[in-house]
Amino acid sequence: MSIGPFRIEIPQDDIDHLHDRLAQARWPGELPGVGWTRGIPLDEVRELAEYWRTGYDWRAQEARLNRFPQFVTEIDGQRIHFLHVRSRRPGAKALLVTHGYPSSVAEFLSLIELLVDPAEGQAFHVVAPSLPGYAFSTPLSGTGWTMGRTARAWAELMDRLGYERYGLHGGDVGGGVSGIVADLDGDHVMGLHVVTDPMTAAATATFLPGMADGLDDGDPVDKLILERMEEFDREGSGYLKIQNTRPQTIGYGLADSPMFLLAWIAERVHVSTDLPVDRDQVLTNVSLHWFTGSGATAAHTLYEQAHTSDWGAPPTVPQGFAVFGADETVRKLVPAPDGAHWTEFERGGHFPAMEAPALLAADLRTFFGPLR
Repeated sequence: MSIGPFRIEIPQDDIDHLHDRLAQARWPGELPGVGWTRGIPLDEVRELAEYWRTGYDWRAQEARLNRFPQFVTEIDGQRIHFLHVRSRRPGAKALLVTHGYPSSVAEFLSLIELLVDPAEGQAFHVVAPSLPGYAFSTPLSGTGWTMGRTARAWAELMDRLGYERYGLHGGDVGGGVSGIVADLDGDHVMGLHVVTDPMTAAATATFLPGMADGLDDGDPVDKLILERMEEFDREGSGYLKIQNTRPQTIGYGLADSPMFLLAWIAERVHVSTDLPVDRDQVLTNVSLHWFTGSGATAAHTLYEQAHTSDWGAPPTVPQGFAVFGADETVRKLVPAPDGAHWTEFERGGHFPAMEAPALLAADLRTFFGPLR
């Protein structure tokens, strides 16, 4: 039940070792004219790797992370790391935010600042845990860490922190976990807010049971959804399929090669975003995976979810949805109940907390402001 303070302090030897490994990288060849069609291009990775080695300042990013109060506790045998940033504003509400894959709490740094101390409107006490198997919520204690088990741990965490009422926010895996928390702990949850985008919604429909039921390729919008689902299954799901089936095998590369880890995560950021993301923020996320060895353990949690039927039940709490890069397809896929808060943004993608934090913060204030 104990909760202890935590501070990130990566040994200098670990940083020096990373720089040495980057300097000694062996590079693959590249066929002419293939661009992004076969994975992240060589020039992209070379440039990022060189900046990671010679320009990126881990200590500055570590100091930025350490400006936020951090803690660790153990729940269900698993070490859980989390940020807990309390607002000084009267009437602040508790908000539990959960990242997805391949991400970390670093995704939320700009968003947290806007939520805890807004220029106007609703303020929040923000709790941002690292998913089991990610960053400092390692080592992974064992098998079985599905989204449902994580959701039960999150409900326990909020109880330990003393929050009788709280809101939930997430996208990707974080959206799934948040939805299950809303179902399991609905008596304490004031509302659930989820972010998505058209390509993520279509990709999710390829594996989430029932999501694509009723689609008809004779309808133009449905036809577009089905085409996107087929494209994801054929061309975009390789990273997921190998982790869903062989996490141990892929884990050797993710844990031992900074170049492989960088390419693996940077490709996902590139194909999943619409607005520019600061490369220091991308590299902070990659660095957290590297220093903690969590590229491999995160893959194991994806395997767990792919081999379970526990996806939770539809929550009954108030729900809000923010769709970035919106088009007409998302309404057909997302199971939003009647009367749900729904906001569409013309730009943005899979990582709105990094791409458009001000827009996301404003939508969170709008949705949670009137809820009790």
